[in-house]
Amino acid sequence: MRGSEASQRQPTLIGTLGAALPLGAAIAVFGAIYGAAAGPVLGVAGTLASSAFIFSGALQFAALGLAATGASPVAILLTALALNLRHLVLGALLRPLLHVRTTRRAALAWFLVDESFGLAYAARASAPRTLLLTGVVCYLSWLAGTSVGLLGATLAPLEGVAGAIFPVLFIGLAAVTSLQLSVAVRAVVAGLLVVIVAFTLPEFRAIAPLLAAVAVALPGRRR
Repeated sequence: MRGSEASQRQPTLIGTLGAALPLGAAIAVFGAIYGAAAGPVLGVAGTLASSAFIFSGALQFAALGLAATGASPVAILLTALALNLRHLVLGALLRPLLHVRTTRRAALAWFLVDESFGLAYAARASAPRTLLLTGVVCYLSWLAGTSVGLLGATLAPLEGVAGAIFPVLFIGLAAVTSLQLSVAVRAVVAGLLVVIVAFTLPEFRAIAPLLAAVAVALPGRRR
């Protein structure tokens, strides 16, 4: 039993990639939206530099909105601080699983985003490798999406796709990080239902993720 449980907690390289690539695809869509929106405000060089050196979708969108309204640098810095405080919690949870040298932990910290944290925390014994691999996939996807947005992607179609993808993103993360088959199956079904609702009944798009999340969180049968 313990051996089986340990193998579940140590995904293979292919398994990690299989879990990371769908997340990367979703991230690329939001990167394209950011690139299309930021290009006219920051310019090509500024937009690419922000994605390359900040690598935080929430912060970049917030900073872009503040910059467009003429907010002061202090306001932008305070926003950055508030949005990134959650990384203290994520880092504290992941730290006991990172049995590597301090310099390597510092390098891995660059790839600590919500998606890479979820997969790395579920991987347990292989957390350092999973954090690195997933983080690289997310980082490259964000850069690629930003570049696509700068190359002329229009916002309207991208926002429609993002509206369907975003509610499913963290439900999908629950599926790929779950150690129980029943929870993973429920998460996959819930995610598919949200996609269907998002495209067929857009007026219910806001409430569909909430109902799906409740369905995933409901306790299953105990064995």
